[in-house]
Amino acid sequence: MLILSRKKNESIMIGEQIEVKILAIEGEQVKLGIIAPKTVIVHRSEVFEAIQQQNKEALTMTPGVLEQLKKRK
Repeated sequence: MLILSRKKNESIMIGEQIEVKILAIEGEQVKLGIIAPKTVIVHRSEVFEAIQQQNKEALTMTPGVLEQLKKRK
């Protein structure tokens, strides 16, 4: 893990196209701005983990699901 110190209005670059800027520091909360190409998907980690879990659950077929899908045709 790379650890960097930044002050308000300072930023870091990830590669050549992604910039993470410190917008505000209020108590224990830090507000970040992320400038990235539209092709780069950005999520909070808890949202990302929930998406991953839903995707994993969607891949798990319960008995009878395949049969129900066949009947829909």
